[in-house]
Amino acid sequence: MRRRVVITGMGAVTPLGHSVKELYENQLAGKSGVDFIKNFDASTFPTKFAAELKDFDLARFVTDPSRWKYAGPNARFAAAAAVQALRDGNLLDGAKVDRTRFGVYLGSGEGVQDFPGMTRHISAAFKKENYSVNSEIFIKLGTAHYDPLTEYEQEMHTTPGHLAEHFDLEGPNYNCLTACAASSQAIGEALELIRVGDADLMVSGGSHSMIHPFGVTGFNLLTALSTNNSDPKKASRPFDATREGFVIGEGAGMLILEELEHAKNRGARIYAELTGYGSTADAFRLTDSHPEGRGAIACIQGALKDSGLPGDAIGYINAHGTSTQVNDRVESLAIKQVFGPQAYKIPVSSTKSMLGHLIAAAGAVELITSIMTIQRGVIPPTINYENADPDCDLDYVPNVAREKKVDNVISNSFGFGGQNVSLIVSRYRG
Repeated sequence: MRRRVVITGMGAVTPLGHSVKELYENQLAGKSGVDFIKNFDASTFPTKFAAELKDFDLARFVTDPSRWKYAGPNARFAAAAAVQALRDGNLLDGAKVDRTRFGVYLGSGEGVQDFPGMTRHISAAFKKENYSVNSEIFIKLGTAHYDPLTEYEQEMHTTPGHLAEHFDLEGPNYNCLTACAASSQAIGEALELIRVGDADLMVSGGSHSMIHPFGVTGFNLLTALSTNNSDPKKASRPFDATREGFVIGEGAGMLILEELEHAKNRGARIYAELTGYGSTADAFRLTDSHPEGRGAIACIQGALKDSGLPGDAIGYINAHGTSTQVNDRVESLAIKQVFGPQAYKIPVSSTKSMLGHLIAAAGAVELITSIMTIQRGVIPPTINYENADPDCDLDYVPNVAREKKVDNVISNSFGFGGQNVSLIVSRYRG
């Protein structure tokens, strides 16, 4: 018999606040976390704005911030969110659980990006006569000035490794980077590990920051980012006819996934039950969704089948909703194909309208919002929705939060590379 899995702890650091409470309340208020970039000088970039964390200080969350001095933003954000989730789940301070059955599965992105250091060394080694770089000079400067511990932090596996070591989590330890679906995929795979009995508890979620010159340049080259520099807070416009690209964000979301009987035996508070997981690939293009939504359709259908729920049991869909022309149209199409006429009765909203796109961390943070919607009975809005698109004709909860009792929520994550993940979270019913 398949084991049931529940959520017993949550934590988040985002552009809308450094706790789950702040995140959700600011979403209900329709606030935007988008502003002009402060991490670096973006004044000459086509896109000059992003959704950055404000006033983040790791010392607020950990007792020894110096232990993280070589870590990049991914690991620091992950640590802050994980501390919150573990504390929320009453799993800190010597909690008596089998540490060999307590693991980590993250969707965490690349680590340290020393853009200033790299450019200085390339400049010093540059040979103007033939426009090349003298590798001897570059390596001499690099070995003299780079720190091996900082260089190690470039690797994506370091973030779950940090969490395992810092919190003494000896169970399975994984990281995946399936683009914008990464943390949703991590949660789905953590779910399966518990279901089949390979773990009893998992810290799962994601952490990412691509708000650096490499990240912004890359997405500008792909023409994926909004360039609405005149009004950044209006730039993320999911499902709106005038949408013209997403807004890049950063942050982390962490959840405690726990086998139901294990949670009950230790008297844990249960927020919700994770009931469905679907994962597919478009097998189409690296940067575009399939125009007929075949991967997204199969993904949502797979999550519904996994949950055993009928389509009319879904009370809300937290959409991937990036604010790009193709994604929003295809996601709307997929929802209509899966649910038929019922699709027009299901509220759909994109919290990326307020948070921006947290890339690998997006799915985890959006699942947290989905759980809070079940808990509080209020659906966050899609802000900046002003102009109807005939291809996007669903109920997108425009601009104002809506009270509605919700028992089952689908959270969609459809990433670059055709990676699709749908998670279903449900009200816990004994």
